[in-house]
Amino acid sequence: MSRVQTERVGPGRRADAVRNAQAVVDAAAAVFAEEGVDAPIRRIAARAGVGMATVLRHYPDRQALIADVYRSQVESCAAAAPSLLESASSPAEALKAWAGLFVEFLSTKHGLATVMSADPDGFGALHAYFLARLVPAGQLLLDAGVAQGFFREDVPAALMLRAIGNLCVTSRHDAAGETLAMVGVFLDGLARRSSAAGNREFGAAPAS
Repeated sequence: MSRVQTERVGPGRRADAVRNAQAVVDAAAAVFAEEGVDAPIRRIAARAGVGMATVLRHYPDRQALIADVYRSQVESCAAAAPSLLESASSPAEALKAWAGLFVEFLSTKHGLATVMSADPDGFGALHAYFLARLVPAGQLLLDAGVAQGFFREDVPAALMLRAIGNLCVTSRHDAAGETLAMVGVFLDGLARRSSAAGNREFGAAPAS
């Protein structure tokens, strides 16, 4: 549950109210992914299995719902970085998997700026939250790869996220597989090169 939603339901709210609020956020995330962030509220209510009144009681305006969905997904993406680093066979494989999650996250955000244009301060706060949580997550993966000789040292996480984001914008009308393919080409550019190894495929073990 996102920080904003936790504050919204509060410690004194009934358990069913908390469940309903979470169901609305989960349903909104799914509907936004399918139809965009301007999808009708009635579709979100139907997906959550609650009435329109329940959605509007928790989220009287669309911007508040979008913000909670956004923060919840940012948290999920940020939390995945250390988990993948622990479970993957290498930092390169962890970064590749995490980049896929990041692309999936971005692919559901088309139209966000338009819908949030009535609340520029709120949109700015969401962007700041995005940077505060995801830049360190990406840097964690990059630093691990640099330490083990997988990645070059001159690409900070903020630049990596911006580059992947630009690729997602460029290909937003294309198949998801094509976007991931372009991101894969970019990730190949992060692989550490040496005169002995030459060009090396992303994820290949560093030369001993």
